[in-house]
Amino acid sequence: MSYIENKVIIITGASSGIGEATAIYLAKHGASVVLAARNEDKLKDLSERIKNEGGTALYKVTDVTVNEEVQSLVDFTLDKFGRIDTLINSAGYMLFSMWDNAHVEEWEKMINLNIKGVLYGIAAVLPHMKKQGSGQIINVGSIAGHAIGAGHGVYSSTKYAVRAITESLRKEVSVKHNIQAVLVSPGVIATKWQDAVTDEDVKPVLEELNKIAIDVQHVAETIGFVVNKPADVMINDVIVTPTAQEW
Repeated sequence: MSYIENKVIIITGASSGIGEATAIYLAKHGASVVLAARNEDKLKDLSERIKNEGGTALYKVTDVTVNEEVQSLVDFTLDKFGRIDTLINSAGYMLFSMWDNAHVEEWEKMINLNIKGVLYGIAAVLPHMKKQGSGQIINVGSIAGHAIGAGHGVYSSTKYAVRAITESLRKEVSVKHNIQAVLVSPGVIATKWQDAVTDEDVKPVLEELNKIAIDVQHVAETIGFVVNKPADVMINDVIVTPTAQEW
């Protein structure tokens, strides 16, 4: 039995990487997906690809660092489908840098997107899921939220925050309101995330990590595994990494 089929699922960061792969996977398995990101061209293209393959997809241009835009995304979804079964908070930045180089603007970008974007999504869907008496909130964390290394201190800090947010959410709403709160933490994946890194001092580290990177499809399938659970069964935390990754 499929618990993915006929679910209404919002996916942030859907224009690329984990969000894009997850949207395609879930739509193939019968979910209606609402795609959210800032790049309209990419959202439109993905939506058309899903529809051409027989899936159901809508999109809404959304900057998840703006609370009002996230609320508008939720209102849009409710207007089109009448409910929200799952929110996947996938939008995020991974900008490695060394402390000595003080990339303060990049730190702020990660804090705003990786933490505030998750919080705004939760705040927007929670009232509706409580009213429904069910729902799933899946936060995409990182192995960097479990282990810290040189070059990713601030990024790790944001993902530790997502881990804490998810655990707190689980304690408050899962037991009382039947809302699943799940953390999915990927390791090194091949999404060209390193292209956004500007700190030259960490480039050698990235080159080594990319040698063991796994395809993003494996993360999408892991998220699909989490989504495909009945309301009375919750997968708490999932870590999916390359076999060769040491941390």
